[in-house]
Amino acid sequence: VWMITSGGGFVPGRFLWLLAVLLLSAGVAEAQGAVAEKESALSALLKWLPVLLEGFVFNIAISFLAMAIGTAVGAALGLMQISLMAPVRSGSWVVTQFFRNAPWLVLLFFCMFLLPFEFDLGFAVVPFPDWVKATIGLALPVMANVSEIVRGAVRSLPSGQWEAAESLAFNRRQTLWEIILPQCVKRMLPPWMNLYAILTMATVLASIVGVSEMMTQTGRALAAENRPELLIPFYSFVLICFFAYCYPIALATRRLERRYQVKL
Repeated sequence: VWMITSGGGFVPGRFLWLLAVLLLSAGVAEAQGAVAEKESALSALLKWLPVLLEGFVFNIAISFLAMAIGTAVGAALGLMQISLMAPVRSGSWVVTQFFRNAPWLVLLFFCMFLLPFEFDLGFAVVPFPDWVKATIGLALPVMANVSEIVRGAVRSLPSGQWEAAESLAFNRRQTLWEIILPQCVKRMLPPWMNLYAILTMATVLASIVGVSEMMTQTGRALAAENRPELLIPFYSFVLICFFAYCYPIALATRRLERRYQVKL
């Protein structure tokens, strides 16, 4: 078999077959090299797996603490927003709006540089680690969002319930704790869970200020390996870990929203 080249000459078919075999061999060699590289990346990932998972557990711990602090303070702030005293109501509204609309990273840096590194109690010096500052910095926007969630849930109930409770000789505190807030729980739970998922994903911001969470440990592992081809596998593993943790929370939030949609 002969074929015409672009220059008008002829190339024997045997040469084309040889060229095809060479190309096929090069493709097989490249595929084998890719498999070997993949196995090498996998072995490197397995070697650093305990360190990365330890950092991820630290992310979860920070999210738990920040959510607990933010929920406790934010719930009180939200109740202050429905206070009958105008100064309390206005002051809590200003605090809520300020921290709710402030960038999370700015608040994180604010806490890192504003709070001291240690407290001198006179008889002892108590250190104030960076992860505690990061937890407080992340708790501030959570506090503001929880405050708005509580205020919105209380305001969403018909005002007639307050009037009915007053006609039954309930004072305002009894009405709030025994009638209003129990009904607000199911309204607050879906957005509260969604806020926690957002907070968990935001904990990676702590790596910027030097907290040894998962992103920080991933950067250290990549620096120790000094292999650019490990960037995608390692950061893909970080992405998978956060997705596997946060996506079930998003699904549960969606189910709760559908469950209470008719009753709301």
